[in-house]
Amino acid sequence: MRYLDHAATGPVRPEVREAMLPFFGERFGNPSSHHTVGEDAAAALDDARRRVAAVVGMRPGDIVFTSGATEANNLALKGVAIAALVRTGRAGHLVTTAIEHESVLASAAYLERVHGVAVTRLVPDGDGIVSPAALSDVLRDDTVLVSVGYANNEVGTVQDAAGLAAATGRIPLHLDAVQAAGWLPLAGTGADALSLAGHKIGAPQGIGVLAIRGRIPLEPVLHGGGQERDRRSGTQNVAGAVGFALALELAEAERADARTRVGRLRDAFIGRVLELVPEARLTGHPVRRLPGTASFTFAGVSGEAVLLELERRGVVSSSGSACAAGSDEPSHVLVALGIPPQVAQTAVRFSFGHHAAGDPAGVADAVAASVAAVRSR
Repeated sequence: MRYLDHAATGPVRPEVREAMLPFFGERFGNPSSHHTVGEDAAAALDDARRRVAAVVGMRPGDIVFTSGATEANNLALKGVAIAALVRTGRAGHLVTTAIEHESVLASAAYLERVHGVAVTRLVPDGDGIVSPAALSDVLRDDTVLVSVGYANNEVGTVQDAAGLAAATGRIPLHLDAVQAAGWLPLAGTGADALSLAGHKIGAPQGIGVLAIRGRIPLEPVLHGGGQERDRRSGTQNVAGAVGFALALELAEAERADARTRVGRLRDAFIGRVLELVPEARLTGHPVRRLPGTASFTFAGVSGEAVLLELERRGVVSSSGSACAAGSDEPSHVLVALGIPPQVAQTAVRFSFGHHAAGDPAGVADAVAASVAAVRSR
């Protein structure tokens, strides 16, 4: 089987699993407990926080461990916007884009509906690029946050993070960097907040991070015992934090090699699919894209039917975001890029992992055979 759905999730790395094991056994303490067992857990948590901070270019106190990227995105948007509302007594203005992950779009909609926050949803160009100039044009005196995906989870388009950061000026910039980790630099982007997920980089599902600079007021979404410097209450997942820190370090150390090696494999795969399937269209930016992501539309066939044919041929991929699985609606990302809804429903996304290797020709041949099989029905 060829698993090509790493944008949805990937396996836990053996080194990460090994590092986590003691915290399921003899090092089981609650890091908030004031005794030696708890203090041992707290020391491990502090070490993980320091290591994550070093990779993202922030301070240890800026790292908030969460249950995953969805919680991190919710905390970033709701936490900053509600803190501004509490501070000023006025609902502010939030800027995001029409191609964000559902957790960002749903959080923005909640703020708009419940708290009266004004939301601007920028529409990118046909390749998925949001220009710094377009961002500058919509900023207001009461803008409290800009939230943009560093790299899109469906089509793989990479934004000009530094340019967007320069455009925001004094306004905090949040980057959903879930897909970017291990492929793109996380430090030096100019962002004030980053969301990350462990299961995209070789850590388990159920652990994530919001890295947000301490100077930015943040209202907690989860209230309770005041853990994570009173920004995210709840007993911390020490094993997950330890695994996350190691996975992030390994992904960063291997990033340059993975980017080059997997990028070449992706380009060869894209070229062969376009050669073998004349009706295939690559979505997203042709150059400014993640090294591991290739997404196509196949006009005139059902994307779901193609996926089933691919799996029969030993290739596992997806139609887009795993968080939208089961929906009959066309991808909001592809529609925002100007792709007609009926064509958007033909989309198939292939996402290679950081350790992908080998000749992609066999997978491309399977794609061509699958599309032909569906078309012949």
